[in-house]
Amino acid sequence: MTRRLDRAAARVPPPAPVRVVHLGLGGFHRSHQAWYTMADPEWGIAAYTFRSAALPRALTEQDGLYTLLVRGERDTAQIVSSISRAHPGADRDQWLADVANPEVAVLTLTVTESAYQPGRPGEDSAVARLVAGLRYRWRTGGPPLAVVPCDNVPENGAVLRRLVNTTASDDPDSAFPAWLAGAVSFVDTVVDRITPASTDTDRATASALTGREDAAPVVAEPFTEWLLAGDFPAGRPEWERGGAAVVDDVRAYQQRKLWLLNGAHTLLAYGGLARGLGTIAEAVADPELSALMETWWDVAAPHTGVAAEQLTEYRQRLRARFAAAGIRHQLRQIAADGSAKIPARILPVLRRERSFGRPPAHSVVAVLAGWLEYLRGPEVRDARAAELIPLATGPDAAAAVLGALDRELAQDTGLLRLVREAADDLSRRNAPR
Repeated sequence: MTRRLDRAAARVPPPAPVRVVHLGLGGFHRSHQAWYTMADPEWGIAAYTFRSAALPRALTEQDGLYTLLVRGERDTAQIVSSISRAHPGADRDQWLADVANPEVAVLTLTVTESAYQPGRPGEDSAVARLVAGLRYRWRTGGPPLAVVPCDNVPENGAVLRRLVNTTASDDPDSAFPAWLAGAVSFVDTVVDRITPASTDTDRATASALTGREDAAPVVAEPFTEWLLAGDFPAGRPEWERGGAAVVDDVRAYQQRKLWLLNGAHTLLAYGGLARGLGTIAEAVADPELSALMETWWDVAAPHTGVAAEQLTEYRQRLRARFAAAGIRHQLRQIAADGSAKIPARILPVLRRERSFGRPPAHSVVAVLAGWLEYLRGPEVRDARAAELIPLATGPDAAAAVLGALDRELAQDTGLLRLVREAADDLSRRNAPR
């Protein structure tokens, strides 16, 4: 009989004191930051989620424990014990108390690109929730701390700082923005670990490997990376024990990861969905899509600022990661929120290419046309769907949709012509026969 997962059964110590607060309790946080934090057992995490009350309830019943199932040549399972408490987003009072706790030195976030919107009065956005917590810390005389966003937004620390300052500027007490400027640091990061949604098969595998019943296992690939640049005024866990690296500047690494890994994911997602495929592994096995991915890398690589020999090795590693049969990374998951992802993953390279007078690369055109076709499909997941779907199905859809991302794109006649032609070709391919 399989026993329920708990600390006594797993032979792990009691929960560590909460010194990190996290917003965005999901699979990626648990495969990445929580896993790194476990390397320093003096630091416990209080984790919050907006999306589900079921996940924090399941973790609470398991003393904050869960299984990290690493799918590689040989599957391995590890019990992660760094989450001391898990809470639904409705626990607002506890959120405020945790952020204000003087023992808390670090506040981490894993949110999607679409969550990077200024907080407004009455809203419950990630930024509004963050500002509310920081305001309460200021009011209660809390000491300095570091805010560490862990996502795919370029220069994420600086971007989040601007959003927080913009939201805080509406505060009637001018002392709060001044406190933010002096007491709160924002750290730039690069984070990487492919973490697909867990399935019933994954849950069964995790249970078989550990001998414990787990209601909330996480699946991830073996590869993981975490680079950080910034100040930690009240200290931090020794994430280096898990392999993280503190560097002076992450920008080149951000561009490498955003444009080569995430950009290729976006290309494969829209191209694969248009072909009726389901996962990244299936998409990269398609010869046409694989060739398109390579041409995208050829275009994007020179703009990253990373040495060519390093990029050769990085591309080789990406091919292997994408093709891993044990990682079922769903294309629908990657295709969501293209309106936020494409500006970070594709458009910077397009702008640089156009600034040199070069025609739009076929791979860039394919991504934009694939996204346009996706917006015309039956299952659109995008924070701006209500705005974009009518544009995608209306007159001059290419100009309307791309102009919604960047007004200058709507004036690029050469790009628009190519996107229209490619989108029409996709429509013909997908038309019922």
